[in-house]
Amino acid sequence: MLRYITAGESHGKALMAILEGMPSGLKINTDFINHELWRRQQGVGRGKRMKIEKDTIHVLSGIRKGITIASPIGLLIENKDSSIEKLPDIVCPRPGHADLAGVLKYNFTDARNVLERASARETAIHVAVGAVCKMFLAEFDISVSSRVISIGGADNEEAMVDAVAGAQAEHDTLGGIFEIIVSGIIPGLGSYTQEDRRLDGRLSHAIMAIPGIKAVEIGLGFGYADKRGSQCHDAIYFKKEKGFYRKTNNAGGIEGGMSNGEDIIVRACMKPISTLLKPLDSVNIITKKQAKATVERSDVAAVESAGVVAEAVTAYVIADAFTDKFGNDCLSDIKSFFKSYVKRLA
Repeated sequence: MLRYITAGESHGKALMAILEGMPSGLKINTDFINHELWRRQQGVGRGKRMKIEKDTIHVLSGIRKGITIASPIGLLIENKDSSIEKLPDIVCPRPGHADLAGVLKYNFTDARNVLERASARETAIHVAVGAVCKMFLAEFDISVSSRVISIGGADNEEAMVDAVAGAQAEHDTLGGIFEIIVSGIIPGLGSYTQEDRRLDGRLSHAIMAIPGIKAVEIGLGFGYADKRGSQCHDAIYFKKEKGFYRKTNNAGGIEGGMSNGEDIIVRACMKPISTLLKPLDSVNIITKKQAKATVERSDVAAVESAGVVAEAVTAYVIADAFTDKFGNDCLSDIKSFFKSYVKRLA
């Protein structure tokens, strides 16, 4: 199995991850990882922090001469703004953020202790992990991509830009919807035998865990609610030269917790950014008196960036399901097992 853990704060010295279970023999391209990190910083509505940080990956372990050696892969991104010790205390929690729940849970008198780890800045290291997983999946012609469907209700590029500009002028923020597409997938990843092995459940968990994500749907999603089964289930066909196939993909490529061979389609809704330049009402956690929420440096919108992060965690989930089925010791062995499986399906 693949697994990883991260560490680091938004304005700490660095963000770190240890990725365990990546097979030996995989060529690692650090330029590709850095390009994925660059993609996370792009998009309409991003804030000033993106102009400060030029994220660059440092590979600390698990790779020799550019090739994985099966030991844990250590990844690190240094923060240029590492001012955590000098930043002021935060005593007026921001509605929509982890601030209040965090100080109550951990008995803090300073929400800075919460937001430094809860910050979406931490997603940068997830993108680095996902980039490694993307390189692994590419060995089997599997790709993960994303696209923005809407921002603030606007569903074309010009309207999105205008919506963000309007919100920025009014010191407000926007959310939106993005879509993840996994192409080149084979049937049989995941399992119906236990709930924690169901691929749709694992993908939903991974994407919902991204800061700001409040809803996830797979395939037709909420569109199933007002349709009959005869209108929405994907009929099955067979051709000798093509094998089993569907003419529709309302299931989003997953049935019974397993990939069915069609593209996996996942959509997610990101809420508007919690930090507002025109802050909402809050309460001073020390004096208990009414106050305005603290204002921190933030974005106006980050829907495109969230899509890139979702690509990364999706790639991790798919790679983990892939190694669960085909093993994770050695890339050449995995390719042999994969080839045998594809032959049997044919």
